[in-house]
Amino acid sequence: MLQSPTRARALWVCGRCARDSISSLAQQGQRRWLAAASETSSAFHPADRGPPGTKQDDAILRELFDSPSRTSRAFKANQSRPSAGLFKNRYLTSPHGFLVFANRSLEKASVIVDKVLTAASTEEYRAIVKDLDRLSDLLCRVLDLSDFVRMTHPDPRFQQAASDAWGLVYQYMNQLNTMTGLSDQLGRAMQDENVVAAWSEEEKAVAEILKLDFTKSAVNLPQKERDRFVELSQQISEVGSRFVSEMAPEKREVVLPSSSFFGLYPGIARALTSRGRVRLPSVGPEAQAGLRSVKDEQTRRAVFIAMRTASRSTIRKLETMLKLRSELAGLSGFQSYAHLALKDRMMAKNPTSVMQFLLALQEHNMPIVRQEMDDLLRVKQTRLDSSASEIQAWDKDYLMDAVRSDMRMQVRHPDHLHAYFSLGTVMQGLSRLFNRLYGIRFILRETLPGETWHEDVRRLDVVTDTGDLIAVLYCDLFFREDKSPNPAHFTVRCSREISPSEVEEAAADLNTDGAGPRFESAAEAANDGMESSTMGSVLKQLPTIALVCDFPKHDDRKSSTPALLSFYQVETLFHEMGHAIHSILARTSLQNVSGTRCATDFAELPSTLMEHFAADPSVLGLFARHWETDEPLPYEMVAERIRLSKRFEGADTENQILLAMLDQAYHSPEVGGAAFDSTRVYHGLQKRYAQMPPDPPETCWQGFFGHLHGYGSTYYSYLFDRVLAERVWRVVFKAGAGGGAIDRANGERLKEKLLKWGGSRDPWRCLSDTLQDERLARGDEKAMAIVGSWGIGDEHHI
Repeated sequence: MLQSPTRARALWVCGRCARDSISSLAQQGQRRWLAAASETSSAFHPADRGPPGTKQDDAILRELFDSPSRTSRAFKANQSRPSAGLFKNRYLTSPHGFLVFANRSLEKASVIVDKVLTAASTEEYRAIVKDLDRLSDLLCRVLDLSDFVRMTHPDPRFQQAASDAWGLVYQYMNQLNTMTGLSDQLGRAMQDENVVAAWSEEEKAVAEILKLDFTKSAVNLPQKERDRFVELSQQISEVGSRFVSEMAPEKREVVLPSSSFFGLYPGIARALTSRGRVRLPSVGPEAQAGLRSVKDEQTRRAVFIAMRTASRSTIRKLETMLKLRSELAGLSGFQSYAHLALKDRMMAKNPTSVMQFLLALQEHNMPIVRQEMDDLLRVKQTRLDSSASEIQAWDKDYLMDAVRSDMRMQVRHPDHLHAYFSLGTVMQGLSRLFNRLYGIRFILRETLPGETWHEDVRRLDVVTDTGDLIAVLYCDLFFREDKSPNPAHFTVRCSREISPSEVEEAAADLNTDGAGPRFESAAEAANDGMESSTMGSVLKQLPTIALVCDFPKHDDRKSSTPALLSFYQVETLFHEMGHAIHSILARTSLQNVSGTRCATDFAELPSTLMEHFAADPSVLGLFARHWETDEPLPYEMVAERIRLSKRFEGADTENQILLAMLDQAYHSPEVGGAAFDSTRVYHGLQKRYAQMPPDPPETCWQGFFGHLHGYGSTYYSYLFDRVLAERVWRVVFKAGAGGGAIDRANGERLKEKLLKWGGSRDPWRCLSDTLQDERLARGDEKAMAIVGSWGIGDEHHI
């Protein structure tokens, strides 16, 4: 199967983003688990002004984001000039260009398909992997860019044109996925020793990926079974989408006398009270607030049950989706859907390995959560009931909030943390950090007419310390009404080697008759006009990345105050930039293994690791200064915030372990049986593994677990990458001790051993080399258990 990364994103969405993007999670009352932050340190160094020769660029970078209205004038002035095309793609100077771009790409793709199908000689078979990789790249060029535009561009005409182009190419890709000839030809090539001997390690890796993709698409089955496979895939997509979009509670509100809601936050109480009764919605922030603030235990119990009981219709959709997946897996020759999903680009490889990891992590976490529950019981005995011998599920949020409130009251200074994090200084800090670690930095590049989609978008060129351009980064970071609020990283175009034959072919696109886009050279035409570079004698298309956030934008025409970020928003930006740096530094020749196109349960490691840098005193010392006074950030303010967020980290981790176990159970062989009951399975897991009080038996919260649609059997990846990031932070960067977070040698170690490989090397080998731990190299069940035993936030494993 030539799987588009657009399709892959249905399975891989940034873990941190996903916690924020699926609004149903907030409605469900599921607590967010925060990524582990670094240990605190008393050392806090004054701001570093940047290496010699970078001061001017450094100052411009801060001004660029702190005064957005001033820097948007060029965009408006360019509106009347001829468009250079979105992302400098010369086809995309107008909405109509998307169809032209899609059709031209399909023409090129058809030529490659014919070439692969007719391959007969050893030389032609040796070229098959590169041919199939280029075929995938041609489709992804349209799919990835169109997917981004249809979700982000403010102009409905561009949105529709991008959607049409996406649909056209996606349909063609599905035809290729069921084309037995491509699979057969790849199989013949892989069976020929003379062919395989000529392949690079990267080509061999891509061949295995493509072979597995074909297998998972049931391409080798008889026609009747293939038709059923396609039918099942469509049904799963439709039912899964309905499960997420139509999920609802069985009881939509809790209605009780206002006296029952004593303690409810006054603003919410006033808004929801009518005729002496409070009508509290069963899901959403009001319900969460009720659990945290209402003193009466029976009222909290009623709210908790309403929040945790999905409608019967929602449960039916969930169970239908799970049974269809089970049938699909059986049709493809797999024991369960988990076996099918984990076989593809996953470090875990099989469900047994996943459970080894989760059980080891659960054992490590058990004493932590037990201590936290003991702490909550003492609070309950002090505040609510001196004779209490246990806490109930509906007590947790109320008691945790009480503990955190006491912690906040102990803070002696007001919380003005955001004043030290203007967006400009944070972007400045990221550039300084990457310069320290990897010898790269951000430089502002003025955009051409039509190159960006909104006046707020800024283009940054990523250059090395020798001045070489290695990537292009488009930053769309400010809030606007017509834009998704979810932070995201998009690889609009992958890094990939462009062969001399492609350049020769592109010479025909130089357009001497004026009928299509104009290119200055054949090399430019080979990449549709988008950025490329020559490294030695090799021409490469540069990774083109878009970062999208929704930070508040101050009107600096009326106020000099820049956009100020909360510490959580700083972590978010660091996280998304972690994805970007993976795409930027990966040096692969084939797009199927470029950057974040790696093992799904490995892709969050670089981004989660970056959250540790966001909390490190030496990193903050590079940039965090008050936007008005220029005084350095008192690190204790950050340390207090970290202590607050980590106060019940054990409980948060246990919740995620249980959800990951539930995800595995829902995609196990037992799902295909007639007696499968998702509610019974959910409560059974709680009773068997939870240290926290279980849900009442009448609840069925699993109907609100929206991630089951997009992350079938891979939800454990969140925890897995948290543990890996924690370990890399402590082993490679010494948890920031002694300036380890800004040490070039440590950055080079991470880059050379892990980041530069993208998905072209076994991630277990990358991890083993990075951590210098040979026990991990085999990547078996024992290795998964070792990772789980490290735990999260445990400092004695160094």
